[in-house]
Amino acid sequence: MLSSTSSFSRRHLALQTLGASLALPWLSSIQANDAEQLKLNESNSSKTKLKRFVAIGNLLGFQQKSLFPKTSGKNYETTTLLEPLKDNRENMTVYKGLDHGLKGGHFTVHTFLSGVLHHQAQEMPDGNITLDQFLADSIGSDTRFPSLTVGSEDGIHGGCQIAWTRSGIRVPPITEPSILFNKLFVDDSAEGQKQKVRQNRLQASILDAILDDANRLSKAVNKEDRDKLDEYFTSVRDVEKRLAMRKKWTKQPKPKSPFKKPADRNTVEDLPIFYELIALALQTNSTKIATLEIGGSFLPQNLGIKRSYHSMSHHGNDKETIQNLIQLELHQIKHFGNFITRLKGMENKGESLLNSTAVLFGSGMGNAHSHTNSDLPIILAGGDYKSGLFKQVPNKGQTKIPLCNLFLDIAQKMGQNIDSFGTSTGSFS
Repeated sequence: MLSSTSSFSRRHLALQTLGASLALPWLSSIQANDAEQLKLNESNSSKTKLKRFVAIGNLLGFQQKSLFPKTSGKNYETTTLLEPLKDNRENMTVYKGLDHGLKGGHFTVHTFLSGVLHHQAQEMPDGNITLDQFLADSIGSDTRFPSLTVGSEDGIHGGCQIAWTRSGIRVPPITEPSILFNKLFVDDSAEGQKQKVRQNRLQASILDAILDDANRLSKAVNKEDRDKLDEYFTSVRDVEKRLAMRKKWTKQPKPKSPFKKPADRNTVEDLPIFYELIALALQTNSTKIATLEIGGSFLPQNLGIKRSYHSMSHHGNDKETIQNLIQLELHQIKHFGNFITRLKGMENKGESLLNSTAVLFGSGMGNAHSHTNSDLPIILAGGDYKSGLFKQVPNKGQTKIPLCNLFLDIAQKMGQNIDSFGTSTGSFS
């Protein structure tokens, strides 16, 4: 028994080197029914209007007084921060009052797409999985990249934290346009392809050995340890799934890029390039799910502002500082608007990408100056969310609507047969 446990531990370490992170629910019937499930997912997707999802998150929020209108409905006034979006007014819905009911300032921003604090994930059936990763698990298997996570590894409190797996692992972001470009458009060399084939074989062999060890071990442990092993099996299942995907795409050529590889400049100048690459990834069906997080390393200096982003967010109601923040936020919102316009003009199988894509824009921070996470800035464009409305909902008491209710509606419109997501209490759009 000791040798079996020792072997199991060594292979567990090997599994960690393979990047096991996404723990899927383990059922004995899953392995035998993978092909049938894939066909079912594809069938559901083909019948669903919404086929893609993009989320853009901001680490430090927006100036609420300059963002939210005062008049609800279709006749809402165009505010300072909504001005860059006026040409896309009919392609989106603006929400006020949606949040996750959480407190914690900067340390709660990571809940933007999940509604669940990382340290409370074990109390939830699906942990703190974010909406993008939940959808990637379900509909991402027929694209080269189940999801793309783009952002920065610099800035306040570390790197991009917008995307989290079911097992509570942060999905590391693609940090530079050149890296994302290569990932989308540059094929491996012949030697590189051979190396990947060898890696796939080696990792498949390791996984087979791990499963043999784990299955033998499960027959000799008590219920508590068996539950722990079940959690381990879910991680193994994820690696199996990722490995199968990698085998599928290893020898298939990537689409051709319409332009040369971009230079890596800075987080401000790189923003429109990231948006364009994400749009092309959707159009070429390289992925259906993408996230972009604008973090604390978004440097005001590159906009001619001589202060740090974070320090400006604690503006102390200083008028000049607030104006500088608004200038920075307008830059971000302008490029979001350009992205919506770009998707509207792009086609995939004869239809506008925007018609089949839900694009969420917002932040896990409500007011960075006071460190509050309420009244989150939420704009949802594309698909069934092209209402031209400003919706103000109750944010307190028994009539409060959690942000996860909107996430549940997105998932359902993307063909997911679920009745809850995160901390939802129902579906809302």
